[in-house]
Amino acid sequence: MRAQNSATLPTTIAVTRTARTPRSGTLMAALGVVAFSLTFPSTVWGLESFGPWSLVAVRSVLAALIAGAFLLAGRVAPPERRHWAGLAVVAGGVVIGFPLLTTLALRTSTTSHAAVVVGLLPLTTAALAAVRTGRRPSRTFWIAAVAGAVVVLAFTLQQSGGALSRGDLYLFGALLVCAAGYTEGGRLAALMPGWQVIGWALVLCLPLTAVGTAVALAHEPVRLTAHGVAGLVWVAAGSTFFGLYVWYRGMAEIGIPKASQLQLAQPLLTLFWSVTVLGEELSPAAPAAAAGVLVCIAVTQRARS
Repeated sequence: MRAQNSATLPTTIAVTRTARTPRSGTLMAALGVVAFSLTFPSTVWGLESFGPWSLVAVRSVLAALIAGAFLLAGRVAPPERRHWAGLAVVAGGVVIGFPLLTTLALRTSTTSHAAVVVGLLPLTTAALAAVRTGRRPSRTFWIAAVAGAVVVLAFTLQQSGGALSRGDLYLFGALLVCAAGYTEGGRLAALMPGWQVIGWALVLCLPLTAVGTAVALAHEPVRLTAHGVAGLVWVAAGSTFFGLYVWYRGMAEIGIPKASQLQLAQPLLTLFWSVTVLGEELSPAAPAAAAGVLVCIAVTQRARS
């Protein structure tokens, strides 16, 4: 495998493979979940200033510029040809597909309703990973994973009164493409540092997103506000680059199925941000749902994968 020259990067970015432990992998994946949990509220803020197509295109361009700067600073050689197909899946799933579909959905759906699909993402990711890698998690793992998904789904549906929004098709599409991107990115992160996985995926999309930015900005009005700019900055630098960097690093260390189950906490974190940041009302059932999800996470982390 071609050397990636990560040793020249700052110690906060470079990956020392020999120092990895399951605990550090869990921490990295958990940081990714926290970063992702802010994505929906930040997107709602971003939509105050940008149209949905403009927001997605601009966030991807900004994230690609950040990633490109790190790649250039580290003098990182391009990935081998055999890795580009996997990077294209990552790009299509987490750089373009998930941001675009969820942004379109959030025009009509609340963040709490969007959490329904996010709650199902861990189970979908684990299932796709089992097919892609040939690994078969234990029965206990699957029981806990399904139970956690049911808890999250029941909680979010109860909060929305059991009704499905017009954005649900977008959200279910986002679920599938994101799970595919996570699965392929987790596999590649075992072969190269996680920040390089998302970095090259972002750079791969740059020609398309740059053109998309020009076209979208020409057709969608821009009304800059403090919330709008803050939302754009977070989804570009926080969710897209930093979040995916630590997420893929964590997946490489503890495995795709176990890392994916940490995302069971993401909908509840998103609900917390929706209350504190967006002012949405929180259901009284939240503490019980949070406790149930945390139990399921603990079981999946102990189950053999």
